Amino acid sequence: MEYIYAAMLLHKAGKEINEESISNVLSAAGINVDAVRVKALVASLSEVNIDEAIKSAPTMMAAAPAAPAAAAPAAEQKPKEDEQKKKAEEEKAKEEAALEGLGALFG
Repeated sequence: MEYIYAAMLLHKAGKEINEESISNVLSAAGINVDAVRVKALVASLSEVNIDEAIKSAPTMMAAAPAAPAAAAPAAEQKPKEDEQKKKAEEEKAKEEAALEGLGALFG
C-alpha cells in the first residue's frame, strides 16, 4: 500500500511518477524499496489517469447519524465546532475512500 501512497503523494505534488521518484519517496520514509514492485506500479500507472480514477472511485461514506434530541442543547452551544469536526471527518472519509478505490485497481 505504501507504494501507492508514494505515487499518490507524487501526483498530488505535481511530480512525475517514475521509478526513481517513487524509490526516493519510499526511501525517505524509511521503507526498503523493492525494485520489482516499483517497476510494476509505474507500468500499471502509465495508462491510468489518476484524477479520473479518484473521481470515479466509489464513495463508501454513509450519512452521519443525526444527534439525539437530548443532545440538542449541547449542540446549540458549540454548533461551529461540531460543523467543523463533521466536515473534517467527511473530508477524511472521502480521501480514504478515494485511496481505497485507487488501491483496488492495483491489488
